[in-house]
Amino acid sequence: MNDRHRKKMTAPIIIAVVFAALFLCYAVLYFSLDELPLAVKAIFGGLMIALAVAMIYVLIGRIREIKGGEEDDLDNY
Repeated sequence: MNDRHRKKMTAPIIIAVVFAALFLCYAVLYFSLDELPLAVKAIFGGLMIALAVAMIYVLIGRIREIKGGEEDDLDNY
């Protein structure tokens, strides 16, 4: 992997990690609230975990695009 690809991957990695951490923090918050019923905790906590997993999945796809030479998605449209 050359330096040019590494620079293009930096921003997506940072953004994905920050948002995934934010979603996971919200999930922990929902599970730690005693006032909420268990079903509500499970729904909202599970949703936040699903969003974190989706963020990582999209990041992996973006990294594959960059490594494959598709630096700009606008070429597809």
